[in-house]
Amino acid sequence: MMKLGLGLYRHMLTPENFAFARQAGATHIIAHLVDYFRGGDHAHAEDQPVGTDLGWGIAGDPQQLWTAAELTQLRRDVESAGLTLEAIENFDPAHWHDILLDGPQRDHHIENVKTIIRNLGEAGVPLMGYNFSIAGVAGRTTGAYARGGAPSVGMEGPYDLPMPAGMAWNMVIDPEKVDTPLPPITSAQLWDRLERFLNDVLPTAEAAGVKLAAHPDDPPMPTIRDTPRLVYQPHLYQKLIDINPSASNTLELCVGSIAEMTEGDLYETVDNYARQNRVGYVHLRNVVGKVPTYKESFIDDGDIDVLRVMKILHDNKFDGVVIPDHAPQMSCEAPWHAGMAYALGFMAAGLKTLR
Repeated sequence: MMKLGLGLYRHMLTPENFAFARQAGATHIIAHLVDYFRGGDHAHAEDQPVGTDLGWGIAGDPQQLWTAAELTQLRRDVESAGLTLEAIENFDPAHWHDILLDGPQRDHHIENVKTIIRNLGEAGVPLMGYNFSIAGVAGRTTGAYARGGAPSVGMEGPYDLPMPAGMAWNMVIDPEKVDTPLPPITSAQLWDRLERFLNDVLPTAEAAGVKLAAHPDDPPMPTIRDTPRLVYQPHLYQKLIDINPSASNTLELCVGSIAEMTEGDLYETVDNYARQNRVGYVHLRNVVGKVPTYKESFIDDGDIDVLRVMKILHDNKFDGVVIPDHAPQMSCEAPWHAGMAYALGFMAAGLKTLR
């Protein structure tokens, strides 16, 4: 049976938010350990980051990997609230940027990723979500896009401002190079970098009992910031899966991002990858429109029949975690909590109809 989860940013991994998740019906937590809000310009630290032309902020400490001890402590803290820690989402650019950029530290950064994966396995965390993208989640806007004028996130056109060499994955990795242009990169080169990455680290993931889960491009444009993207159409997920047959090569199935893609049928796509047993966990949100112009909406008020998606996952015996990765803010003293509680309540009711 599918399980209901909640994603929390690093600074939100608190006993109060664990209690909130449990009270709202969640049983699992997806934790972000990257500090997306470090040194950036953000209107609301609980809402999803959007950032500026210099991205979300400054990447973390390149010398400080997440240890097995701190991951184990996080798992215990989550469990003390009656929840399960299902996954860590996203590597810190400081730890792996030269894998994305094919830079001089690539071999060192491969060892970083292997160490992090081993530490997850030792700590008993079964999944590691990642997004193999040079520009990262860039080019989004905020506005009163959702029902009733609720603040939400969208896109209002292409975003191909050239990216500097001092950035990777929409974060600053070298402040001294933010005025230096990034050398051109082709789509073929990026796919080659992904293939080498998967072939290098998947044996370690298998040995550690950890699955990698790949997020599609967000926003799913062919290019962002003048750099190529990998999974910006539904069929390109298959290309990623076919690189390596390892059972640890799975998908972070972002239903909202897939719905924003300009090709393919969302429901056939969900059925296809769930039937292959390649779904690690699911981001479930609703949207109106497709790239390059779309808006995120309340979970019951967009182009997606969310209950139909949940039934497709259920019919394919998916027993992993679904989370509301984003939700519009609501007009009250706790905008993020109210928006997430609304989404969680809708999803919890949907799960009950499948039993």
